[in-house]
Amino acid sequence: MKTGEYLRTRIPMLKPTWNPSLNPIGLFRTLSKYQLLFFLVGFFAWTWDAFDFFTVTLNYPELSAEFGKPVTDITLAVTLALLSRPFGAAIFGIAADRLGRKWPFVANCALLIILELSTGFCYDYKAFLVVRTMFGIAMGGLYGNATATSLEDCPIPARGLISGMYQSGYAFGYLLAASFKLAFERYGWRPLFYFGACPPVLLIIFRIYLPETDTYNEKIGFRHEKSRFHVANLFQEIKEIFEKYWLLLLYLVLLMNGFSYMSHGSGDLYPVLLVNKYAYSSKDVTAIQVVANLGAILGSWVVGYCSQIIGRRFSIITMCLFGVALLYPYTFVSGPGIYIVAFFEQFCVQGAFGVIPVHLIELSPVPFRTFVVGTSYNLGILCASASNTLITTWARQYPLGGKMINGKTVMTYDYGAVMLILMGCMFGYVVFMTVVGPEKRGGVEVEAEAEEQGMAENGGNGQHLHL
Repeated sequence: MKTGEYLRTRIPMLKPTWNPSLNPIGLFRTLSKYQLLFFLVGFFAWTWDAFDFFTVTLNYPELSAEFGKPVTDITLAVTLALLSRPFGAAIFGIAADRLGRKWPFVANCALLIILELSTGFCYDYKAFLVVRTMFGIAMGGLYGNATATSLEDCPIPARGLISGMYQSGYAFGYLLAASFKLAFERYGWRPLFYFGACPPVLLIIFRIYLPETDTYNEKIGFRHEKSRFHVANLFQEIKEIFEKYWLLLLYLVLLMNGFSYMSHGSGDLYPVLLVNKYAYSSKDVTAIQVVANLGAILGSWVVGYCSQIIGRRFSIITMCLFGVALLYPYTFVSGPGIYIVAFFEQFCVQGAFGVIPVHLIELSPVPFRTFVVGTSYNLGILCASASNTLITTWARQYPLGGKMINGKTVMTYDYGAVMLILMGCMFGYVVFMTVVGPEKRGGVEVEAEAEEQGMAENGGNGQHLHL
């Protein structure tokens, strides 16, 4: 399809298709035993991946005191983890596409165990930074594999629902991390990391007792049976993928960049906004955050399900428009109503995000699905890693005045004004990228057959377009 013709179809193809669908319970029952188990192992892996990430962000004050560094220095560990994630996505993605989903998944979880334990045994700031940088490699490697494991064998009618449920693991991981932090608080920060290393052991056992996915065996495994994987050829293979799919990868990275700004820009510094601007107590902030994350979980489930009926792109755009409408009360209103606003703002943000796992799966070339999904997702996050720095720096133009914290006067700033402007731009950016982008709802299997014949053809319930 020529570029002009492709662009002319973008708006007309946004029209909801209103595909008939079973209710969510009925869809969930369409999963076979193995399909359900594949979803569960991927979901729990992604949930615990998020848990391990939040164990640092929730312990900024404790880590600052332990290493004798300001909180800004501790945040460097998170930045380094974000920087290293694309490397893990590339390495483990190629391995999963070449060697199968199972054993790279097991190796990835084993690395997570080692690095979580190592974090708990860090007594030096530099060692802490090194360990968390390596943790980023493990975290980046897991997303693509877990996503492919959960979704690629899933029945087409249930993919939207399962995608939303899978993505909600991120918010669920935050809730678990916050809960266990409270449980271990009297013992300090180290036991949280020791505990964080335990569930991946169960994930390894869980995954070992499951076979390879049918999609890998049928569509991918046979392609590579005569072409053995060599570590020495890793970078050459990555180069070939970029040469062949560079436009698709570029589009997905730009799309995920917008989504990452949208997610982190609305959530990471929101607790600081509540404290600085409205003087909420830490207890109230925690309650608001819990309510917001419950909204995120429900949004992922509901919008993921609806995307199977009205379309992936239409669902994303709708949530972005509702999210924009809620931005002003989200950033400039306090009082009891803040719980409702926070709930529905995160419902919209993470509702749109709930479509992303299946959207990435369906747009990615089947033979390199894990690599493309993981790399595009993590490169998008990497591009948005400066979101917190951008907000805090920009907010200096909106001072609120001094505030007494621990007996010292600290200058505070209005993050709400900056978040309102930035989030408005990001919602608009995501809408634009979604409008101009493709959609292959239900067309993945047909795509694989078409690629085997060197052809491009329409398939499934959605548009079949090649970027």
